[in-house]
Amino acid sequence: MSPSATGTFSAPPQVHSFDGVLSDFDGTIVDSTDAIVKHWHLLASELGVDPEAILATSHGRRSIDTMQLYDPSKANWEYVNFIEGRIPKEYGSDAREIPGGRDLLDALESSGARWGVVTSGTRALIDGWLEVLGLTHPKMLVVAEDVELGKPDPRCYLLGRKKLGLEHSSSIVVLEDAPSGIKAGKAAGFQVIALTTTHSLEQLQAAGADWIVEDLRSISVKSVEDGRVQLEIKNAYQ
Repeated sequence: MSPSATGTFSAPPQVHSFDGVLSDFDGTIVDSTDAIVKHWHLLASELGVDPEAILATSHGRRSIDTMQLYDPSKANWEYVNFIEGRIPKEYGSDAREIPGGRDLLDALESSGARWGVVTSGTRALIDGWLEVLGLTHPKMLVVAEDVELGKPDPRCYLLGRKKLGLEHSSSIVVLEDAPSGIKAGKAAGFQVIALTTTHSLEQLQAAGADWIVEDLRSISVKSVEDGRVQLEIKNAYQ
């Protein structure tokens, strides 16, 4: 599948079996784009920098890494947790679930699948959004504070696999929307389903996604057998 390929989101349903599912959060489960844009515009004015410059590179990256570029004195977890923790409180009405997100989280949890969230956001941010939107809270959560290097470095996804108790498995699927996250999942040795919720088809192809779908309505849990989750992928790009 080349970036110049022309096709449609019409692949027939296919079922694949995995030991575990690891999902990104912002842009994959929750669409908080409007809230994040307002957040970075506010921060940019405080920092005296162009908000568009920050927004061009901030998606899918940890805020602590972004702050390191613009004001290293603020690149610490106390400050980053403070600024991210206020986003759901101040801009809660500007976020919504990605279509199919609520149903998929409910199905993963109720089926007994091994799953979790691996995000570049802080715990304060993720807990805030889950509470505001009333979504199923993952028992396994890897957040920005848990790793020394953020995406596209693979260690966040490798830590997620370890926390699921699947340290020796390569049968893991990652759900992602950002090229940096796709690259992290692939570098970890996992397969990646990418969503066209925040980036172009060409960007997702170039990052190496195994499947590309429009949103989470294309992903469903068929069953869990012998600890392996059967995922149906429908209407993938072909």
